[in-house]
Amino acid sequence: MITLFWILLAILFFYVSLRVLTYKMYNLTITPHTETPDKFGIPFEEIRFPTKNQRALYGWWIPAEKQPESAPTLILVHGWSRNLGRMLRYIQHLHPLNYNLLAFDARHHGSSDPDHHSSMYKFGQDIQAAAQYACKRKIDPGKLGVIGLSIGGAGSVYAAARDSCIKAVVTVGAPAHPVDVMKQEFSRYHIPSVLSWLILKQIELKIGVSYDLFAPVHNIAKSEASFFVIHGDQDQVILPSQGEMLKNAARPGQCVYWSIPDRGHSNCHHEPEFWERVHAFLQTNLISKG
Repeated sequence: MITLFWILLAILFFYVSLRVLTYKMYNLTITPHTETPDKFGIPFEEIRFPTKNQRALYGWWIPAEKQPESAPTLILVHGWSRNLGRMLRYIQHLHPLNYNLLAFDARHHGSSDPDHHSSMYKFGQDIQAAAQYACKRKIDPGKLGVIGLSIGGAGSVYAAARDSCIKAVVTVGAPAHPVDVMKQEFSRYHIPSVLSWLILKQIELKIGVSYDLFAPVHNIAKSEASFFVIHGDQDQVILPSQGEMLKNAARPGQCVYWSIPDRGHSNCHHEPEFWERVHAFLQTNLISKG
C-alpha cells in the first residue's frame, strides 16, 4: 500500500512538472502596440472582424492612395508573441507602392481577443478570417496576397492551401514543420527525448489537431498561390534548413526561394534589395495576373 502511494505521488509530480514546463516554454505575454501608421503620416482605420471560436481580431485597414477598388491588397501578419506594430516598417515601405494593407493581431496577441492559447493552427485560421474580411471590402478579390513573418508565414501557407482567394504569399523566416522547431528548442534546453515526446503530445492534444494537418511543408503544394520564401542564412530561431524544406515541398515553378547572406530571423527586411524583390514578386504574381 505504501509502495502504491509513492508510485501515485511520483506520477502526479511528473505530470505537474510536465504541465509547468510546457507552460513556461510556450506561454506568451500579450503586449498591445505602442505606435500606429500615424508615425509615418499614413491614414488608417481601426477595425475588428470575427474569427473562429466566436473571437474578434483587431486590425488596421489602410487603403491604397490611388484607386483602392482596383489596387492589390496585402494581409500583413506578425510572428509569435508580437503584434501588428511589428508590421509598421512593412506598411511604411508598401503603402507608397499603392497596396491596400490589412495588418492585424492574431488571437492571443496584441489587442485581439484571447483564446486560451496560441498556435500555428490558429494563426492560419485567423489569416483566413482576415482574407474573408478583406474580400468584403471594396477591393479586387483577384489581387489578394499575404506577407507573414515566422509563425505568421507558416500560418499563411496553411491559409493559402484552404482559401483560393489568396493568390501570392511572401514568408520571412517561416518554419516548415512545428515539430522540428520545438525539437530544436528542446535540444537547446537539454530536455530528454522521452520528456520531449510527452510535451509534443500534450501540445498536440491542446491544439486539437495533428501537427501534420497545418505544417507548411504538407500544405504549400496544396495551394494554388505563388510563394516567395525568404530566409536569413544566419537564422538561429528558425534554422535555414526549414526554408529549404519549404522550397523543396512546393510544386515545380510554384516557389521562389531567397536565402539572404548574413541575415538572421528578424532583420531580413534590412537587406538593401528586400523591398524591390518583394514588390517585383508581387508585381509578377499578383498585380500582373490580377
